[in-house]
Amino acid sequence: MKVIILLGDGMSDLLYSELGNKSPLQAAHTPNMDFMARHGRVGLARTVPDGLPPGSDVANLSVFGYDPRTCYTGRSPLEAISMGVTLGPDDVAFRMNLVTLMPRGSSIFMQDFSAGHISTEEAHLLVETLQKELGSAEFEFHAGVGYRHLMVWRNGKDGMKGTPPHDITGKSVLDFLPTGDGADILNNIMNHAQMVLHDHPVNVKRKEEGHLPANSVWLWGHGKTPQIAPFREKFGMSGTVISAVDLIKGIGICAGLDVVNVEGATGYIDTNYLGKAQAALAALENHDFVYVHLEAPDEASHAGNMQHKLQAIEDFDSQVVGTILEGVKKFGDYAILCTPDHPTPVRLMTHTSDPVPFIIYRGGEGPGNGAVSYDEAQAASTGLLLEGYKLMKELMIP
Repeated sequence: MKVIILLGDGMSDLLYSELGNKSPLQAAHTPNMDFMARHGRVGLARTVPDGLPPGSDVANLSVFGYDPRTCYTGRSPLEAISMGVTLGPDDVAFRMNLVTLMPRGSSIFMQDFSAGHISTEEAHLLVETLQKELGSAEFEFHAGVGYRHLMVWRNGKDGMKGTPPHDITGKSVLDFLPTGDGADILNNIMNHAQMVLHDHPVNVKRKEEGHLPANSVWLWGHGKTPQIAPFREKFGMSGTVISAVDLIKGIGICAGLDVVNVEGATGYIDTNYLGKAQAALAALENHDFVYVHLEAPDEASHAGNMQHKLQAIEDFDSQVVGTILEGVKKFGDYAILCTPDHPTPVRLMTHTSDPVPFIIYRGGEGPGNGAVSYDEAQAASTGLLLEGYKLMKELMIP
């Protein structure tokens, strides 16, 4: 049997008056997901266990079939693994966003957690300079994709607390700086990074062209290397992960899965949707499992952009879900899970821990369990509620 997971990051949401008191999933045109909902099992999944942060790291571990309560150590170690950065047992990895900070009165505010979605090419030049000016045997700066990068603290401290920058857009950063043992060192690095980046040629050019400068870094999501059981050992299948972001790739690598990099996969609304779907179908020729992750709905929500979120959901449905639905038929026996990892309400511009709507569809099965479309309300109406990490086992039940 072929097992496919199609994940639209942050798709689920709240109701909005401007959408006719509908959620984005209800308002968007999603004929393919609606078809699967009518002919599959629809319900809600609790992907974020109580006491854990509602991040993509925790939630995607759940969807992959791992209980994050037993294996979660932080976001950035997973990204480090994807980037090929080796961590020793006492090394601590930090997600390092390139961000735009702006003074306002006597405070400094988070204007943009992505520095205007800075390009990977520009970002690499900035991170190279940070490594040259601030790097040492103790601290390393590694370039990733877009605004998402990595700092490693060799034999570092990991008892501090940090805040995701996308949670504080428009807020004073002075209220959300890292706290706890070692936080003073992180804050010092961020202050020095601002001096390095202020007049960097990349930022000078960005400002001349009317773009936001990447004038600071923001350190968060730290942790040490996790221990994750091999996917083949746990579920008896080989598989492939397709994503534009290092976090998801890192989970796959930790689990012993292959990773396919799709040309034009950006992590935003301009990503190569069709290329991801085609890569997934190609991967199923040699593997039994594929995990296709689409970041765009989440990014649109963090930006507070409803139009982009609706577009991302509709493109996901037409170009990814629709392509997979048609192409997977040739494999005969298959099961598809379609789900978000967590809600990311446009109104809040951050993640929540609420259960997410899911569909389990097996080609050719008859009427489903009562849902007439794919959305939060229809999922709740079926009365089916599962722990997120149990979805994988549900998928594998014939």
